Amino acid sequence: MCNGTIMDKLISFALPLMLSGMLQLMFNAVDIIVVGRFSGSRALAAVGSTTALINVFTNLFIGISLGANVLAARFYAAGKEKEMSDTVHTAIAIAIISGLIMAFVGLVFSKGALELMDTPEDVIGQAALYMRIYFIGMPFFMLYNYGAAVLRAVGDTKRPLMFLIVSGCINAVLNLILVIGFSLSVVGVAVATVISQMISCILVLRCLYKSEGSYQLRFSKLKINKKYMIQIFQVGVPAGIQSTVINFSNVLLQSSVNSFGSVAMAGYTAANNILGFLYQSINSVTQACMSFTSQNYGVGKYKRMDRVLADCMILTVAVSLIIGCSAYFFGNYILRIYTSDAEVIKCGLEILSITTVPYFLCGIMDLFPGALRGMGYSAVPMILSVIGTVGMRVLWIYVVFPLNRSLYVLFISYPASWGITIVMQVICYIFVRKKVHGKIKNILKGEPF
Repeated sequence: MCNGTIMDKLISFALPLMLSGMLQLMFNAVDIIVVGRFSGSRALAAVGSTTALINVFTNLFIGISLGANVLAARFYAAGKEKEMSDTVHTAIAIAIISGLIMAFVGLVFSKGALELMDTPEDVIGQAALYMRIYFIGMPFFMLYNYGAAVLRAVGDTKRPLMFLIVSGCINAVLNLILVIGFSLSVVGVAVATVISQMISCILVLRCLYKSEGSYQLRFSKLKINKKYMIQIFQVGVPAGIQSTVINFSNVLLQSSVNSFGSVAMAGYTAANNILGFLYQSINSVTQACMSFTSQNYGVGKYKRMDRVLADCMILTVAVSLIIGCSAYFFGNYILRIYTSDAEVIKCGLEILSITTVPYFLCGIMDLFPGALRGMGYSAVPMILSVIGTVGMRVLWIYVVFPLNRSLYVLFISYPASWGITIVMQVICYIFVRKKVHGKIKNILKGEPF
């Protein structure tokens, strides 16, 4: 990450990440497709209505895993083996604790949270059941994500991809067996998801255990080192809060969609799954930007950090336009994979028509906070993202949307919030960059970062 050409290494790093994210969504799409095709639109709406809520519950701790990634990448690049080992064991200990907390939260609060979202009566029972089973697998989910964050910090994105392929294939097969063979509907897809998460968790932990060097995992060494926990939290908690609050705005948006009934909910579920492929494609570039920036920050190569950001912007725009335009022009055919209900497809198309082509704005919006987190600055971009994204969407939902109630008008809030947030993030990046360049000069003189 710290030497040679950049673009080819970015692609080599980001492509497995992109494929990993898309495979996760593809296997999630299998859940949705199987439920939609064999259990009906209400079951489809039940599974889809939980997505934003699950993200609100989990994204704080997923954000903290980004802090582990940044710190581990910095120590690995600097050759600080003891610090790297302590960071790895602290991160895995945090993953275990956060997974248990999430399992408890999901089991206890799922039904009440769905009621607050005005989830329709014909859907809420199945949705709550799905969430409770899903959250049983949270310890496995957290351990996989934190373990994969460590591997990505050292430049290994291929093995997490292989683990997802294995667990995802098992998930798809179990979906078919449990939903079609045993008619378990939402219970079947939830159980299949938990089992696949357990398998991916075992694979990533086994990989870390058998690794040689500073990121080797030994369960006897698991403990939380306060010093490194604080450093992980300094980067990870703002990232997690940002993601959680943004997903809270998506919960409000989901509530607005719920007001149109289960057909619109099913259409949003399918369209949102397609948008997920777009998000994962650009998020892989953001993660690459963060890891590359962090390693170069660790060795004081600030000019290379600038080139990393520029190349990531080119990559983000190219990828998002290709996938976004494809989703726009072929949306009708893609939605038919999820459901044969004409009204559901119509609702899905209405959402895709306004969100797919301008999705490159979302990618650019995320790149600047990614670069800033790689340099250890996470709080300010978090605040700006909350103000720009959440503030704009909440204003739109309560002021603009009631004047013209349609899915199209509701989802204009997406590109509008992306554009406003980009302006603020760019201004923030310019100021922080000047500060970091001065700080790196001190690092090169031998002062600690």
